[in-house]
Amino acid sequence: MSSNSTPYYFVPGLSRHPAMAAAGLIAFGYGMTGWVNHTSWGGALTLAGVAWVLFVLYNWFGDTIAESNAGKNGVNVDISYRWSMAWFIFSEIMFFGAFFAALFYARNIAMPWMGDVESKLLWPDFQAVWPNDGPAGLVEKFTTMGPWPIPTVNTLLLLSSGVTITIAHHALVENHMKKAVNFLAATVALGAIFLGFQAYEYYHAYHALNLKLTSGVYGSTFFMLTGFHGFHVFLGGTMLAIVLRRMIRGDFTAKHHFAFEGAAWYWHFVDVVWLGLYIAVYWM
Repeated sequence: MSSNSTPYYFVPGLSRHPAMAAAGLIAFGYGMTGWVNHTSWGGALTLAGVAWVLFVLYNWFGDTIAESNAGKNGVNVDISYRWSMAWFIFSEIMFFGAFFAALFYARNIAMPWMGDVESKLLWPDFQAVWPNDGPAGLVEKFTTMGPWPIPTVNTLLLLSSGVTITIAHHALVENHMKKAVNFLAATVALGAIFLGFQAYEYYHAYHALNLKLTSGVYGSTFFMLTGFHGFHVFLGGTMLAIVLRRMIRGDFTAKHHFAFEGAAWYWHFVDVVWLGLYIAVYWM
């Protein structure tokens, strides 16, 4: 993101974007309530809300980029962007921490409790071992997802993408723009390949392993953790693709490029979360 050393704090004028985004989010939330209750309008309203929010964000970020390219973002604005991105990533850490905590509770607390003597009166044949499909008859039989081969391949892909984006950052700082563009494009490509493998993994889980979101606590924690991570990979890849377009357009300099840095921070966060997920979900 372009910036200058001017110490003032640029204050934009009145904006329609917050109210428009709020309207889209209300439509999304109301549509979701109808969708989960199988109404005829729920799905359409949900998708319309998502499309509207994306439209608003496109224009909102467009205005912000135009302000940056016009040199209106001084050093104080740059600092505020850095703090905002840092706190956003912190909120994401708490988000995933809740899901990891749910997995830990189910596996290390609830599961042993269900194997206690008292529980044997209700489920005499129940074996309190993880992974588990619950007491007999409550959940369809399924096969668990192991680390080979796709999860391990995806781990290598994300680790490689962490290397390529770091090289791109160093190239940008050294003003080697062509090198930075090439390695950033490689990062986006690796993220897209990751998502392709994950889509195939989900197809395999549903059709070959009978592993679904409804497959007890194992299925719900598996798909919530991997699914939300996949969404974050998609979001991070979209951010990097936009940054790539801006880099090709010449929006960044060796000293002023926080849009790239913010997206890179987010991508490294996605990498670290995957490493924890790969160990906790696929190996343990």
